[in-house]
Formats: sequence, structure tokens, C-alpha cells
Amino acid sequence: QVQLVESGGGLVQPGGSLRLSCSASGTTINSGWMNWVRQAPGKGLEWVAAINSGGNPMYYNLTVKARFTISRDNAESTLYLVIDSLKPEDTAVYYCTKGTPKPRTLLTGETSRADFDYWGQGTQVTVSS
Repeated sequence: QVQLVESGGGLVQPGGSLRLSCSASGTTINSGWMNWVRQAPGKGLEWVAAINSGGNPMYYNLTVKARFTISRDNAESTLYLVIDSLKPEDTAVYYCTKGTPKPRTLLTGETSRADFDYWGQGTQVTVSS
């Protein structure tokens, strides 16, 4: 039984920062790839970032690479996403996922629920002044 639980979302003003966390149980995050995926209101799923078991390589959607940082603490089975210089368009539900990202996902950001083995429930990030 694998469970992923996200936390750390909330209401933040534009230009602020936020750290999201994903706690894993029933598995260890060092056993494979972990990812962050988001879904903005009225839009489809957008892959954000991926990190492999050893912490390298790390891959980012080019639209967020300058502001987003993915990391993992394998000893604590926790995945993190730090978002800096938040923009209103960052408003979305952010999901933690476990599974190997597909090449097309890495190239375009396009993804679907079937692309990954496990999903968390999501945490809401709202950027508004």
C-alpha cells in the first residue's frame, strides 16, 4: 500500500515563496523517480519537475526551471518543491507522483494520470494579492 501525502500549500502574495512537501509511506522515495505535477483552474495536468533515486539527474519544465527547485530527503521519505517569485499563474493544485517520467513529458510538460504509478491527493497553491 503506497501513499503519498502533500502539504505546504496555501495563499501567498505574488513574489513570495513557498515550500511544498510530500511524505511517502508504503514505499521509499529513493526507490525510483519522484515528480511534481500541477493543474491550474480550467486547465490540464502540467508536469513540473522530476528527480531520480540518487538526487541526480533533476529535470524541470522549462517554463518553471528558473523559479522552482525539487529535492528529496531519502532518509525521511520526503519530496520537496520550493517555489520562488510566485506568480498568479502558479495558482494550481500541486500533486506529488511516483514513477518514471516519459520522454514526451520531459520534453513538453504534457502528462496524464496514467503516466505515473502513484499520486497524492494534491495541495492547493493560490497566488493572489
